[in-house]
Amino acid sequence: MKQLNQLTKQTCQDIKFILTDIDDTVTTDGMLTSSSYSALEALSNYGFIIIPVTGRCAGWCDHIARMWPVHAIVGENGAFTYRYDRDEKKMHTTFCQDDKTLISNAEKLKAIGREALSKIEGTKLASDQAFRLTDLAVDFAEDVEPLGLDEAQKIVDLAESYGATAKISSIHVNCWFGNHSKLSTSLTLLKESFNIPEDQIQKRVVFIGDSPNDGTMFEYFDLSIGVANINAFSNTLVEKPTFVTNGYAGDGFTEVANYLLDQTS
Repeated sequence: MKQLNQLTKQTCQDIKFILTDIDDTVTTDGMLTSSSYSALEALSNYGFIIIPVTGRCAGWCDHIARMWPVHAIVGENGAFTYRYDRDEKKMHTTFCQDDKTLISNAEKLKAIGREALSKIEGTKLASDQAFRLTDLAVDFAEDVEPLGLDEAQKIVDLAESYGATAKISSIHVNCWFGNHSKLSTSLTLLKESFNIPEDQIQKRVVFIGDSPNDGTMFEYFDLSIGVANINAFSNTLVEKPTFVTNGYAGDGFTEVANYLLDQTS
């Protein structure tokens, strides 16, 4: 991984879209700090299109799309997009699955949750589970004593035994049924809602993340950046970002924001 200052001024000047994870990328220890929020606002005011791409729940995504200085959000690891039109005062949503499929999958996810909590001591359902529409989030490091990646992998193995997809974030294991991902839904959103040609994506889009569930994004985007806490996953991360910050979590995000603003102003 290269240091952020190796991202050239010319390259920065082509960037228009900033896709970013939220937990431990924009936030720090579960908090949205004033510096991170100010960085989001400064980027938006300058003209960057900001799109969080997160495993967080539909309830949070509705709030974020409405109240943060962002232009859209990809939620629950690619299950849907929310895009709030402030002029029309209307939320535009797209889902990867129909209502019948969501209901069927919800029952299977409940079974995974019950077995995970009974077999893997110290886990619990994520505190935002009640506000999720498409996935199961098992907490191994947010509101429980951190269990470590070996225990998180046990949750992944269990979910996969049911035929589900499972990804490890910095705090949860997210489990879902379906072929959607952070990457597939992000690309659809960029092309269909923001009309970016496919041959422009690699030069105009930067992605910022922090953990293994960002791996497909790191691998796909040439301009991918990990905040410094990505180094904690160095032994298990197959797809690594091109660049890495000095700052951890929200400080790393702010570092990226300041660098882009400095290089493009």
